Amino acid sequence: MTTQSDIKKLAEQMASSMNSFDDIKDFQKQLMQSFIDTALEAEMEDHLGYPKHEKADKPNKRNGHTKKRVRSDTGDLEISTPRDRGGSFEPVLVAKHQTRISGLDDKIIFFYAKGQTTTEIVDTIKELYDVDISSTLVSRVTDNIIDDITAWQNRPLSSVYPIVYLDCIVVKIRQDKQIINKAIYLALGVALNGKKELLGMWLSENEGAKFWLGVLTELQNRGVQDILIACVDGLKGFPDAINTVYPNAQVQLCIVHMVRYSMKFVPWTDKKAVAADLKAIYGADTLEIAEANLEHFDEVWGDKYPHVVKSWRSNWEGLTVFFNYPKDIRKAIYTTNAIESLNSVIRTAVNKRKVFPSDQAAFKVVYLAT
Repeated sequence: MTTQSDIKKLAEQMASSMNSFDDIKDFQKQLMQSFIDTALEAEMEDHLGYPKHEKADKPNKRNGHTKKRVRSDTGDLEISTPRDRGGSFEPVLVAKHQTRISGLDDKIIFFYAKGQTTTEIVDTIKELYDVDISSTLVSRVTDNIIDDITAWQNRPLSSVYPIVYLDCIVVKIRQDKQIINKAIYLALGVALNGKKELLGMWLSENEGAKFWLGVLTELQNRGVQDILIACVDGLKGFPDAINTVYPNAQVQLCIVHMVRYSMKFVPWTDKKAVAADLKAIYGADTLEIAEANLEHFDEVWGDKYPHVVKSWRSNWEGLTVFFNYPKDIRKAIYTTNAIESLNSVIRTAVNKRKVFPSDQAAFKVVYLAT
């Protein structure tokens, strides 16, 4: 075991002979190479049952070394793997045919999750670690997570979720020599213990109630027997799709979406006053007070902004579900802040890519971002 004193002595020796970070990186590279070579020799010793240079009356003996170049996060390494005459030695630390040392793959996936393109990752790895990799290698490494995504997307789910937020985010994908918009559908559940869980992701060209019906059916097939409250935007037919699969679920329309829609009709001169009067509606202590405040809003603004009043009245039932619950949890119900926060993280990664070469590429980035 290396002591703190040993580490300090080593640091002092390094400080006296190294003048830059490049010197330190070179030292790390040499140290890593020396460690691997020593460890492989130890593996061979354990395999044969006797140490190097010791004569032993055993049929299998050492038979030189094989040199190969491997990539690591300290740079490219030239390592020497010992061989045995019987050909039965199987190195563990750096296996036969292995060309990358664990750690580099994790860094590739990390940068991919941050939204970097394959070309950008190649440049980043070269700049940070002085390792030459190809775009093909980056694609191979990130493709390794496809099995993880498939398993995650098909995992069993809890039987009951008190709240489920349903939303989508639009991405641009190159398809048939065209760039088209596709929607990645997201279902974020709040479990009985209060923890948030992304239940799944689905990709389609259009956001529509029919597609959501398929999503909800899949959730049911994966074990979700009941959703108490589904928080959604104002997509036409959405409540019907939800209640087809979960007839007892209450559907709360997102207040944030509704307010944003309302403010589109309002010039900046009235925005502050209109926003305050709308807040008096959804921020009321009771449904009765909210209804009275809606009437007041109509009296003050109805003639000037009839579309706003009409929209609130026509969606009133779906907008006021949260009044059935205690005040301290209403905000969690009537806003989609939880999934908006998730969307923000996803958009940061997606916007760096601009256009994805395939559905799978988009799915990988979104999965890693979450």
